[in-house]
Amino acid sequence: MTVQLEREIHGYLNHLAIERGLAANTLAAYRRDLLRYSQWCEQHTLVEVKLIRESDISDFTASLRDPVVGMPLAASSAGRMLVAIRGFHRFALDEGLADVDPSQGLSPPATGSRLPKALNYEQVGSLLSSAGDTDSVSGLRDRALVELLYGTGVRISEAIGLDLDDLNFDERSMVVTGKGSKQRLLPLGGYAISALEDYFVRSRPALMAKGRGTPAVFVNARGGRLSRQSAYGVVGQAAERANLGVEISPHTLRHSYATHLLQGGADVRVVQELLGHASVTTTQIYTAVTIDTLREVYATSHPRAQG
Repeated sequence: MTVQLEREIHGYLNHLAIERGLAANTLAAYRRDLLRYSQWCEQHTLVEVKLIRESDISDFTASLRDPVVGMPLAASSAGRMLVAIRGFHRFALDEGLADVDPSQGLSPPATGSRLPKALNYEQVGSLLSSAGDTDSVSGLRDRALVELLYGTGVRISEAIGLDLDDLNFDERSMVVTGKGSKQRLLPLGGYAISALEDYFVRSRPALMAKGRGTPAVFVNARGGRLSRQSAYGVVGQAAERANLGVEISPHTLRHSYATHLLQGGADVRVVQELLGHASVTTTQIYTAVTIDTLREVYATSHPRAQG
């Protein structure tokens, strides 16, 4: 890296660390991305930021995905790198290190839409009926957890983070603390409430007897809060017993919850609120799943669908 460009990038990283307060892992990713960018610039005699033009950045991002140059990056990784580069050039313009921002008109490469995997109704029924042996204390807990995950669409971290005061059976609702410590109020369905009540009456007291007391809704065999890893295991074991033949995770139940709501006619903005998505754009990926279902129904049911 040239001395001048190194100094300019170092100034930007200091700005991110001190003034923006970026987390250490995020800062390390920015540093790696900008190091690769600066090395490319040096190879092309671009020794300071004011010499870099839009075409140079375009050439660099194209090289990231060129198998002839080296191991090509995925579109998502190349897009992340462009975010770091754009931030650096905006900083350079604001600080008077350059007269223009050459990255302003550039957009990240398209990543394509990866549709979430959702279970159908029959698969969900098999999974729920296989979740936990209701004759055992841990089985009652497991059944309650899986019913809650599908019945509310909460993230696994939100489920294991629930405290007793977050539940209101009289109002058939619960308060969930999501990303960024944002809270949202969610309705509780009858199946989830029934499973939770069975767990609270017949299982949780026995599990709590071995601990020192915790407000956690879901507790482990030692009376402490159930861990994320253990919760994943609960869902995985239920999937094995159900013999569905597909890989299942807690997030699969969240995907299924959203997809089934939309298939049932729910408005996408209501689903956004229920899932705790900051942007409706994130939720709209599920509409593609329901459109596929609609196309299939149309193709098999309408007399003028073919031809």
